[in-house]
Amino acid sequence: MRIAIASDHAAIGLKAELREYLIEMGHEVADLGPDSADSVDYPDFGYKLASVVADGTAERGVALCGSGIGISMAVNRNPACRCALVSEPLSAALSREHNDANVIAMGARLTGLDMAKACLDAFLATDFGGDRHVRRVGKLSNPPVSENA
Repeated sequence: MRIAIASDHAAIGLKAELREYLIEMGHEVADLGPDSADSVDYPDFGYKLASVVADGTAERGVALCGSGIGISMAVNRNPACRCALVSEPLSAALSREHNDANVIAMGARLTGLDMAKACLDAFLATDFGGDRHVRRVGKLSNPPVSENA
């Protein structure tokens, strides 16, 4: 599978570990940065990750920052992305099965390496359930236009 991974400075260590883990599993990995622990803005890397997932360059994405919250918000600004912030394997699996998540987000300050690997394993191993979820997932990329806007 082609997987893109990006982080901010707070998660650069976890990003390096997960990138190597994915490569060991046989995946093609695009590391979108950053390349150092110098302070960066997580939205820049979240938008970059969202772009390559949305255009099909990567089939899935891994977004990391200190908490996982900010970068997941940035990724989800792209209507083609469904980024799930997870901290344990069940939510990672359910994000795929029920929500067809194409990006997983985790917080390096909140999730240890072994748990992050377990979340990643569940995310990559779980297929979208389809069926009743298709209609709901479609609404995520096409929200209704408010008449009051």
